[in-house]
Amino acid sequence: MSVDINNESGIAVDEDALRELAQYVIGQMEVHPLADLSMLLVDEAHMTNLHEKWMEEPGPTDVLSFPMDELRPHAIAGPNRTRGRDEDETEPVLLGDVVLCPQVAAAQAKQHGHSTQAELELLTVHGVLHLLGYDHADQEEEAEMFGLQNELLRDWRDQLAAGPA
Repeated sequence: MSVDINNESGIAVDEDALRELAQYVIGQMEVHPLADLSMLLVDEAHMTNLHEKWMEEPGPTDVLSFPMDELRPHAIAGPNRTRGRDEDETEPVLLGDVVLCPQVAAAQAKQHGHSTQAELELLTVHGVLHLLGYDHADQEEEAEMFGLQNELLRDWRDQLAAGPA
């Protein structure tokens, strides 16, 4: 699985950690092993443009997800999906793009009392889950998505803290 990160934000972040986390989430959600994900880190001005253009909402936001139309239902086999994929299939799956804004993440991190990197990690999981079809439009969806998001992030951090097996 490939996770490409392009940091155009002007802010240094731990790109390796974000890549590893995205790969972990994709693996835990049993996405096709040849899946490709693109992550873009942008400044507030760029994020504002994207937010206004695609979401029709003013100002910057922390994360946006742009799923690819090519994503086929059999390419994902997460907890709420049927496996049904052909194990011999070798065609790569294009999940889409996750766009993060470290400047917005830094402000949110300060409010929540943790580091900008911790906030970017949370937003990475959030963005990938959106690509996989999760949403938080109503209370039930929000509980499911945020519960899964917190579980994945906690398990990944626990795995890091435990060190190599």
